[in-house]
Amino acid sequence: MRQLNWDLKQLEREAKDGSRGKRRDRSYSLALSANTLHDLGFKGLRARGLKEKHVAALVGEWNRQGLSTGTMANRMAHLRWWAQKVGKPGVVRPSNASYGIVKDSGVAREDRSQPLDPEKLAKVTDEHVRMSLRLQDAFGLRREEAMKFQPRYADRGHRIVLKASWCKGGRTRWIPVLTDAQRKVLDEARRLVGSGSLIPEERNYRRQLRIYERQVAEAGMARMHSLRHGYAIRRYEHLTGWKAPVRGGPSRRDLEDEHQKDADQRARLMISRELGHGRPAVTAQYVG
Repeated sequence: MRQLNWDLKQLEREAKDGSRGKRRDRSYSLALSANTLHDLGFKGLRARGLKEKHVAALVGEWNRQGLSTGTMANRMAHLRWWAQKVGKPGVVRPSNASYGIVKDSGVAREDRSQPLDPEKLAKVTDEHVRMSLRLQDAFGLRREEAMKFQPRYADRGHRIVLKASWCKGGRTRWIPVLTDAQRKVLDEARRLVGSGSLIPEERNYRRQLRIYERQVAEAGMARMHSLRHGYAIRRYEHLTGWKAPVRGGPSRRDLEDEHQKDADQRARLMISRELGHGRPAVTAQYVG
């Protein structure tokens, strides 16, 4: 283990603040930041040596990787925790906006989806990462869900079932299998890993996440959360029969009658459940 990673582990052991889930997420985030700094050339860095240039380098790399605003905001919170614990709170500016990390209104005004580019996907050399990306595209899975995916457990024929331990907030859920393309991805995932998961046996989640991020960046792919947007938009248009607002379809206030309004509301509720959110209003971030 590198010295910086060891230092951060020691800080976490000494602090023990926050819930178990919060400590776990912070540990993942800080380990990723430490690994990224090493890859960026900051070798031999210790936890108490954190400087503004290190924070700026991390933000620059996150932008290059195309991480979402929410992901970057979470990582900034963990960097502030690190800075505070080593007595350097001023190293990380108090406002994310000063780094260009600005939270949007929560309602998508434009189509944020991107198709899974076959040419770029072919540049991803790790077959497990490549399959995780295909699952993200086919079912709108979060990155962690697609990496921890166990096809033998999840594939129930007409639907997939996600374990609570794979999902954000620890909420199990199911997603329908509706297309031949979805079935093909599931069959190929099963042939690839058998009874295992999309994380090879010799790796843990943290190591696989690092490989995932590096390979996606090297393949020229950015903002893979856009695959989730694509799934939500396709589902909305299938369920309602008209285009999503972000693709030129009518906004909710422009729907002509109660039947259309009911169809819109049912579609948003179903998509919210399939994406693992608790309320239909969240779908506005995806479909408008």
